[in-house]
Amino acid sequence: MSQLLRTRWIPVGLIVLAVVVDVVTPHDVTSAPLLMAAPVAAAPLLGVRGIIVTGLVSMIVHAFLARVDGTFGWRAGIANQLTLAALTALAVLIHRTLRRQDDSARRARHVAAVAQRAVLPRPPSRLGDLHIEARYVPAESEALIGGDLYVVQSTPYGIRVMVGDVRGKGLGAVSAVSADLGAFRYAADESEDLPQLVNRLERALLREGGRRGGQQQEEGFTTALIAEFSQDLETVRLVNRGHPPPVLMDAQGRATLLEASEEAPPLGMSDLGAWSSPVDSFPFPAGSTLLCYTDGITESRDATGRFYDPVARLPLVFVRRARGGRLSPGQLLDMLIHDVRRHVGGRPQDDQAVLALHRAPAGSGPVLPDGGTAPAASPG
Repeated sequence: MSQLLRTRWIPVGLIVLAVVVDVVTPHDVTSAPLLMAAPVAAAPLLGVRGIIVTGLVSMIVHAFLARVDGTFGWRAGIANQLTLAALTALAVLIHRTLRRQDDSARRARHVAAVAQRAVLPRPPSRLGDLHIEARYVPAESEALIGGDLYVVQSTPYGIRVMVGDVRGKGLGAVSAVSADLGAFRYAADESEDLPQLVNRLERALLREGGRRGGQQQEEGFTTALIAEFSQDLETVRLVNRGHPPPVLMDAQGRATLLEASEEAPPLGMSDLGAWSSPVDSFPFPAGSTLLCYTDGITESRDATGRFYDPVARLPLVFVRRARGGRLSPGQLLDMLIHDVRRHVGGRPQDDQAVLALHRAPAGSGPVLPDGGTAPAASPG
């Protein structure tokens, strides 16, 4: 039986408890308060008809118990009956108020979901032999939009990716995410190499901060990981601007942290000095998966304050879940999110954006949602 169905029995339980209390206690002890609580408890749990039935049953049970005890009179009888009727009417009003609030919250969540899809659209599931999956996990279930972002784009210079985290929360962060995505989509198509792309992003973010002024101009920045895959997907080139380094998982589940060769600050901080954007190249073998994420993953702490370590945790969970088969990119992301949730013992402590980019093994078909593959097309 579901949790919802169990809670709907609470008003009935109160009525039953009132009967038991009346039977086992002296005649001068009344169980009327328990009966009065029943319709009020029904307000958030039942519909209008259920609340009225609960109130009527409570009144009937009270009248019967008072008759049996010989205490039904103006004080212990009529007054309590009127109180039960008033509380039933109040419970109906409470129920309707809660329904209106729930409808309003549901509409707000729908609008937020539409806005999220508009600001942070889902990346394509496949670009050539590169299979792509993304997940966005807000720290608060009501807040569907935050400051984390990801974008995957096919360009004349190869497939380019950005995963980032803007400073701040709320609508200001959402506005910054929209500006970052717009700047990346333009710069990714127009820049011949990654340093040029990063420079264009830097200039765009500085212009955006200047238009906003105030604290956004002085302290607005974006941590970003920018990746570029070679045309044959044999190599992935990375520029890391103050972002958690990605993890490369091979077909056997071994994890390698792709750290930057040189530290670089987040984007949007060039007013404080000039920094280069070193490009690091790494092999990307067939069957490998590049996992990119925001600091909502790496800064998740358990009860002892220990940070989540994806390099140490992912191979262990991979072996447990794969069971001799191959995990799809979506399954790998779900596995990561579940393991982080278990690490912190509840809801995430910060927004989490995760992106998996998987290069299919040579000769295999598309990766299916369950981790299998479709048959490869036969030659001729």
